[in-house]
Amino acid sequence: MSDPYETTEQHLERLLRRALNSFDLSDSTVERLGTALAHSSSLHSSHHSSTLHRETYRHTYLLADGSPFALWELVHCGQRDTADPQYGSQPGIRQHELYDDEADVHIAAARLAGFCDALVFGDDGPQADLEILATLMAAPPAPLPRMYAPDNSADHARRVLRRAENGNVPGEETARLLRAAFAHHITQIFGRQCQVDGRDAGFTLYEHAFLLLDGSETSLWEVEHTATPDGRHMCEVYGDEETARIAMESRTRIC
Repeated sequence: MSDPYETTEQHLERLLRRALNSFDLSDSTVERLGTALAHSSSLHSSHHSSTLHRETYRHTYLLADGSPFALWELVHCGQRDTADPQYGSQPGIRQHELYDDEADVHIAAARLAGFCDALVFGDDGPQADLEILATLMAAPPAPLPRMYAPDNSADHARRVLRRAENGNVPGEETARLLRAAFAHHITQIFGRQCQVDGRDAGFTLYEHAFLLLDGSETSLWEVEHTATPDGRHMCEVYGDEETARIAMESRTRIC
């Protein structure tokens, strides 16, 4: 049900403002939502465990042309420790993600399940840290054959590059090459939850593989992590896997 005291415009603005990945919504999606006349929200699914709280909401909008449009919101948080044993482990900070495709929100929810298999840095001394570092740098298993999907791939490449916050993001030459992308395939290569400077942080490495018009292939390597001073979600993009893994290693601050 919708909040009777909140207009559709206010509701949409609130969703976009709090979402970690609102910049990843396409311009056409945001423009269409700007014509919304009414909205309704409902809980689609939920999962609650000792390590993860996750809820998925469907926000349905009635657009000016009479058509419906759905936004899928993923709300999640892990557990944080508390000094008071009376209350035990309490939920951490709630984080929000938005998707305009139901399949994408299911993929994102599956990604969170991987984060629950926690791998903690620093608890067992230097040897354990070295073993974890070796895991970070290890070559991944042989990937499954890529199933390229022609789905506005050039725009997908543009959005991946646009959301990168690292200073050494692939430059104009790469961007120009990817304008010829007509299909792409996304693979999660690595995902771990760990401790960085005494705080929980999640790391995920994705390969965005692109098939170009001339039949050649190229990839962008995206590191998503929360190893930031305020725990904010951050994306970094690199032109090769080795550089991406070195960036993850440096973020863990293992000596």
